[in-house]
Amino acid sequence: MMEKVILIRYSEMHLKGQNRKIFEKIFMKNLKLALGDIPYTLVQIKGRYLLENFNSQDSNKIVEKVKRVFGTHSISVATKVKSDIDIIFQCIQTYLKEYCLTKQTFKIQTNRADKSFPLNSMQISSTLGGMVLKNFKNLAVDVHNPDYLINIDMRENGFTFISYATIAGAGGLPVGSSGKGLLLLSGGIDSPVAGHMIAKRGMEIFCIHFHSYPYTNLQARQKVEQLAKLLSTYTGKIQLYLINVTDIQEQIHKLCPSEMMITILRRFMIAIADKLAKQIGIQTLITGENLGQVASQTIEGITSSNAVTSLPVLRPLIGFDKEEIIARARAIGSFEISILPYEDCCTVFLPKHPLIKPKLAEVERAEKKLDIEKLILAAFENMEVVEFKL
Repeated sequence: MMEKVILIRYSEMHLKGQNRKIFEKIFMKNLKLALGDIPYTLVQIKGRYLLENFNSQDSNKIVEKVKRVFGTHSISVATKVKSDIDIIFQCIQTYLKEYCLTKQTFKIQTNRADKSFPLNSMQISSTLGGMVLKNFKNLAVDVHNPDYLINIDMRENGFTFISYATIAGAGGLPVGSSGKGLLLLSGGIDSPVAGHMIAKRGMEIFCIHFHSYPYTNLQARQKVEQLAKLLSTYTGKIQLYLINVTDIQEQIHKLCPSEMMITILRRFMIAIADKLAKQIGIQTLITGENLGQVASQTIEGITSSNAVTSLPVLRPLIGFDKEEIIARARAIGSFEISILPYEDCCTVFLPKHPLIKPKLAEVERAEKKLDIEKLILAAFENMEVVEFKL
């Protein structure tokens, strides 16, 4: 009997020793969340997850969902048969008769987990290869760059999985295995990539976005919501906290040196994010800052921002150049959203000559003209929360 199945191979979880079962449990939960109400059966076999009893018409949809789940190393749509050379060949023969119509090359690659089987991996590949060559005169072997790579995965339970393509997964660790982080999500290119990179390390991501309505329009907000929704397709769910900083900007503009506008606003953002994170039990902040990219992202500017939080601030893009960040944005699907022409709050009241190397003592002195605590509390009064789920 031949049955269509999907093999899901997980990433570095196999290195986790005694904690491996914790990671596997979270991974299984995330797979089920991603698959939603699609009918299927999901079981764990040694080193694999096996998805079966699904409608074959759902295969592509399942693969697209699973490959975004962090912790997934690779996926194969496969045929499950009994571990018998003749039956395995029948399956390969059926496939080649349908797809291999011209003179082409092939390679058979075998993984034999079932050590009781009388042939070893090389012997299985050689035997099956000989059967293919005997029955398909238009085929030749090419072990380096074959047109068809036939994967034979012989498991310990007496079954073999035959596949012809391996699809790369998202890699990393399952979301929820590495704590919680609050991402400062702007409408730009960098911050969604930063959030994606930290989620890939298993961190559950929450987002905070600062806006300046009515100076910024509702389309700017919708753009950020699109980015948060996109990230949720990788993380399973995301809560987005929206905070209006118009009053804060107006007070900075009115009472502080114009060249310090961005520096002081950035300190407010970090301070507000710090307060929110501590309220909802989040252990770290995440930003898309990149050293030297803009005036506020010098080491002096970063030091100034760090001074208003006791939480660690993760900056995964700190050493990347812009082209690397754009390439990652394209890969995760955020780039086209990020370049939509709607401004974020940092462009409001933008000074002509922002301070590049702010001195912390001078910034703190300028801030004394502001009622910082009152402005922060007022910002929280109008906070909105939007949740995105798969």
